[in-house]
Amino acid sequence: MERTGRLDRGDGVELAWALLAGRGPTLVFLPGFASDMTGSKAIVLRDWCAAEGRALLRLDYSGHGASGGTFTAGTIGTWAEDARRTIAAVTEGPLVLVGSSMGGWIALLTALAMPERVVGLVGIAAAPDFTEDLMWAAMAPREREKLLRDGVLLMPSQYGDPIPITSALIAEGRRHLLLGAEIALDCPVRLLHGQQDPDVPWQRALRLAARLRSADVQVVLVKDGDHRLSRPQDLSLLTRTVAGLFAPAAD
Repeated sequence: MERTGRLDRGDGVELAWALLAGRGPTLVFLPGFASDMTGSKAIVLRDWCAAEGRALLRLDYSGHGASGGTFTAGTIGTWAEDARRTIAAVTEGPLVLVGSSMGGWIALLTALAMPERVVGLVGIAAAPDFTEDLMWAAMAPREREKLLRDGVLLMPSQYGDPIPITSALIAEGRRHLLLGAEIALDCPVRLLHGQQDPDVPWQRALRLAARLRSADVQVVLVKDGDHRLSRPQDLSLLTRTVAGLFAPAAD
């Protein structure tokens, strides 16, 4: 049975979570930028875990989904700490992290913060360093000027309303960049990426794989896949990938 709750962060902001009871390792789903724990990938993993008797934690960062706080107050560090705080409060034992887009970056930061607990990691169009390489680097000079002047810039999104990008998000993100050096993780890692991804180039998966210290890293490229990888065949690939990571993990 899945139970839901809200964790007081200590500053009045409550973080929403949903925990499905089952055997471990506990699967943890980490959503993407401006996404939440009710997306199709999170739900298919919930249903798969329920059928398999596996434990699953879904969560929303502050300013996302059912959690409190405002989106524009958040940064990569804030959201990574939200994830770590929720994981620590409601789970025990080994973990397998699944991160979608920005959630892939959050998953890496989480694994680095608690390597003794993380026994596997799956990235879906994982986007470490995206604030610097895919946002700031892509901005025209006038956009950078506006961002620095006003503190916020509305960026068009093909998935809905324009998304506010704050100068704090860009500046604070620089404290968490990972792709410039070895990423000291030794757990198995699986990286799924669509080659028709318009948001995060698929080559990023190869770059990330090269930076990971672990020798057990596999990259799966989906030739006709987009950024979300939410088609039925993509979701089937995701559950097969997760199942493959659980096979050698200690129950």
